[in-house]
Amino acid sequence: METTKTNGRRYTILSYGCQMNVSDSERMAGQLQAMGYTQIDDMRQADVILINTCCVRETAEDRVYGKIGEIKAIKREHPELIFGITGCMAQKEKDSLIKRAPHIDFVLGTNKVQELSQIIRKIEAERQHVVDTVLENNDMPENVPIAREGKFSAWIPIMYGCNNFCTYCIVPYVRGREHSRHPQDIIREVEQAVAQGYEEVTLLGQNVNSYGKDHKEADFADLLTMVDQVPGIRRVRFMTSHPKDLSDRVIAAIAGGTHLCEHIHLPVQHGSNRILKAMNRVYTTEKYRDLVKRIRAAIPDVSLTTDLIVGFPGETDEDFEQLLAFLKEIRYDSAYTFIYSPRSGTPAAKMADQVPEAVKKERLNRLMAVQNQISLEINEQLLGKTFEVMVEGPSKNRADVWSGRTRTNKIVLFEHGDEKPGEFVDVKIMQPQTWVLKGERV
Repeated sequence: METTKTNGRRYTILSYGCQMNVSDSERMAGQLQAMGYTQIDDMRQADVILINTCCVRETAEDRVYGKIGEIKAIKREHPELIFGITGCMAQKEKDSLIKRAPHIDFVLGTNKVQELSQIIRKIEAERQHVVDTVLENNDMPENVPIAREGKFSAWIPIMYGCNNFCTYCIVPYVRGREHSRHPQDIIREVEQAVAQGYEEVTLLGQNVNSYGKDHKEADFADLLTMVDQVPGIRRVRFMTSHPKDLSDRVIAAIAGGTHLCEHIHLPVQHGSNRILKAMNRVYTTEKYRDLVKRIRAAIPDVSLTTDLIVGFPGETDEDFEQLLAFLKEIRYDSAYTFIYSPRSGTPAAKMADQVPEAVKKERLNRLMAVQNQISLEINEQLLGKTFEVMVEGPSKNRADVWSGRTRTNKIVLFEHGDEKPGEFVDVKIMQPQTWVLKGERV
């Protein structure tokens, strides 16, 4: 059925993947709004549709291809629609995307976000395909407008790219080498976010702990202290940390900070040194264990979370048992668990001894059962304690129950009164659960 379009130029951006992609989408939305476009949720009403893609896992790519097919019908009804693919999958697949789906008008690579507006103008004028994916380590221009998605928490990229080349990961190939923003530009963006009403910011990078190594103006510990001192800021978070670069200076900065949240996401990926070496993680379980001890000694109430991969090529039953033992020893507050998914273009995809899918799934279930029990036990220790919670809004299941987060990034549910999103309230924990804490306003 044909859709009647509304007046004015409208856009829709569909974002997949990590927080860095969300941040990129905010900068693309800012450019479109500066051109006079307004955001709309219904793709059928849009004049511009962008899919900002992820290719870290095969499932993300599958979802994108499904959406590309869906948009083909919209393009048939409205040929004037401008449809573009951006992000990591665009960088990886390049012009093959247009060969596969000719209704795509343009493909824009990961470090070309700032060129969106000129690409749109070019297509409006010439109606020809455009592919712009030359991977250069150019800094993002600081004058790119930003239309933030979050209402009370702002994403602030501090660096782009990755130098680590973990054997399972496609990111260095699609986002290029690390390059850090200048600290004064980051602080200016934080100050602008605060002026817009944001009291919480999250500093983003593929490996925030290596921030500043390329320009030597400030390291990550220096930057944390600088952001902590911005007037009006209330909470500062960051992600993601690579264990090999998390220094004692960073730990000390968090311990001594006022607004730096006591939550560190510290992906370990595995508990077997043999697998860690095959992954090219550049640390051992012994070094990781020592790092955790130093963190907990300096920040006693810290919340530690992690990423774990099961079924990496060559993972034996013994390797997996070592992972479970390491998990029980470290005792994370929570963990993001993944089945290894081969990514074409990465060394691990060509490794021998790929683990059968059935074995991967069985191991994942066992891993999740262990972690869920640990998460519950840790949360049960919070019974009766009171925490400052930043209110986020209604929970998924009940409009009269709202949710928020502690400084340690734990989700808290409580009955809604007169709270407003973005406000800070004190909540006493009455019912700890595995994934959430239920409490009452104090």
